Amino acid sequence: MAAALQMCLLAIDDDPATLELIQAALESPELQVRSATDPKEGLALAWRYRPEVVIVDLMMPGMSGLEVLDAINERLPQTDVVLLTGNDSAQSAVEAIQRGATDYLVKPVSLKELRKKIRGTLEEADRRHRAALAEQEAAAAHTFQGMIGRSVAMTDVFARIRRVAPHFRTALIHGETGTGKELVARALHTLSPVAQGPFVVCNCGAIAESLFEREMFGHVKGAFTGADSDSPGFFEAAGGGTLVLDEIGELPLAMQPKFLRAVQYQEFQQVGSPAKRSVDVRIVCVTNRDLRERMGEGAFREDLFYRLSMVEITLPPLYERIEDLPLLARHFLKRFAAEFQKQVEDISPRALAALVRRRWSGNVRELENVIGSAVMLCDGRALDEVDLPPGPVREPANATPLTFSEGLEPLTEVERRYARLAVERCGGNKARAAATLGVSRATLYKLLAPVAEDASPG
Repeated sequence: MAAALQMCLLAIDDDPATLELIQAALESPELQVRSATDPKEGLALAWRYRPEVVIVDLMMPGMSGLEVLDAINERLPQTDVVLLTGNDSAQSAVEAIQRGATDYLVKPVSLKELRKKIRGTLEEADRRHRAALAEQEAAAAHTFQGMIGRSVAMTDVFARIRRVAPHFRTALIHGETGTGKELVARALHTLSPVAQGPFVVCNCGAIAESLFEREMFGHVKGAFTGADSDSPGFFEAAGGGTLVLDEIGELPLAMQPKFLRAVQYQEFQQVGSPAKRSVDVRIVCVTNRDLRERMGEGAFREDLFYRLSMVEITLPPLYERIEDLPLLARHFLKRFAAEFQKQVEDISPRALAALVRRRWSGNVRELENVIGSAVMLCDGRALDEVDLPPGPVREPANATPLTFSEGLEPLTEVERRYARLAVERCGGNKARAAATLGVSRATLYKLLAPVAEDASPG
């Protein structure tokens, strides 16, 4: 086969003649073949060269082929393992398949069968590699002002930012914690006519109510005990640029009329001064709270809300844009791999499936932390499910209890039929079907295994 990059195959067998046969049959400019007669030496080569395929003998002194298989599956989950067995070890071959081996060959090895199976395995590895590169290119193509997304919800957000950024005077950004609201605020500023001006962020929830006016508008010398000099506030500091007010829902009610006037007329008074000061500033308000609910509680003025919400942008939670998760996960993986100097290049299908099932109450920020932790712990070239820190699983929306008396099939039977369909759609290629389903090959083989006749749902 022809491949864009040279691939590596590792053969581990205590019989040197078998290794010579494998090397002579398979080595080519596109495929580098390495070998070892000792399984521990073979594993050391695997950790060093990270081969696409490992061929390993089932019966070896010191360490069995199944033990080698388990070690590779744990550390290099993207590596395909093909087992060499004798005619009398068919049951062990089946066990190896159930434990995650890609395929097996029976000794004495047929050169035709060897080339056929390894060619197919390498083509599948090449397809996965190209798919990973395509995902990386997709991430670059779907990046907007530091935000990543190809879902309809996020492309709508990007389009709205582009439209309003050149014109807005006030904007209100809603979204759950960790959805990237400050990135939206930064994008509005960057694409506005005041992009060269200051970008000032004020966290309203971190300011004591008694200090709010002086922090927002500043004070003059002598305004209160200890005021030894004039001091500008956030409004003045953001003049000619953008002022971002995080947690705007925490703005004290007594402060809201003065704040409304400052926003509406672009003027304010410093504490201790009767003079009005003019300012040219764009206002972006950010909140994870429902301001309409706050209005109903009497904690937020209607006139201020309607003044601030001339432009509203709502960020969807991660669980509503789950199709963006692979792009985001690979983006964070690349960043943390460089930061931690780790050679982690990809995420295994079962790890991605586990990520998709999570609840993500912390949204993109939580995903960033999860990937950072996993990269730090990962020893292989691909993140696997075992590298991920534990987390809550998302419950299906509006789930209701179901019973078999309602005429439904048991879930296991539905999974079996779906697995058979996936294999059929993938032309019989079980490795590709497992990757498509987001499960390990061992799980796929369990689903394909025949069920005893007397089995019945409990």
